[in-house]
Amino acid sequence: MSDWWSALSLFDKIIWLITIPVTVIFIIELILTFAGMDSNSDLNADFDGDLDSSSGDGAPFQLFTFRNFINFFLGFGWSVIALKSTITNQLLLVVTAAAIGLVLVAIVMYLFFWLTGMAQDGSMDLRNAVRKTAEVYLTIPPRKTGIGKVHIRLQGNIRELDAVTLGESLKSGEFVTVTDIVDGRLLLVEKMN
Repeated sequence: MSDWWSALSLFDKIIWLITIPVTVIFIIELILTFAGMDSNSDLNADFDGDLDSSSGDGAPFQLFTFRNFINFFLGFGWSVIALKSTITNQLLLVVTAAAIGLVLVAIVMYLFFWLTGMAQDGSMDLRNAVRKTAEVYLTIPPRKTGIGKVHIRLQGNIRELDAVTLGESLKSGEFVTVTDIVDGRLLLVEKMN
């Protein structure tokens, strides 16, 4: 091993000194990510006031992060090692490896962007109920004089929601169509024809 290290040029030693630690950090980061211990963290505290944080799930993707730094040098280092025998000009080799490192960062950023786009927040959007069929659960009083309840399949789940009608009273078991949302929280329904 020491003979191999001694035989390396200064350029090769620098590349290996970059590549080995970055690879180890990448493997540790990968294991922690799959174990659910990546950089996203929760804060649990008991106090009054506001907490302003520019990072987290709502933050836009950033170019200069520790993960991107590691990914760039991982792609850069292994590209230099892999292409060293093919590209003899060191400047061209470094430029090519830097381009490969940037492409790797772009690919990883795109994958994380795509994966976070697949996540669902689980919150219910009542606008998805409009023009859907529901079943009256608790009688809905006539002409918006009171609130009843309906069962409706919304976003893959059966929900029990408050409802009003402009028409006559709607009895339990009747099927209705959602026509609008009232005050952002009530379904406006009418009897199905």
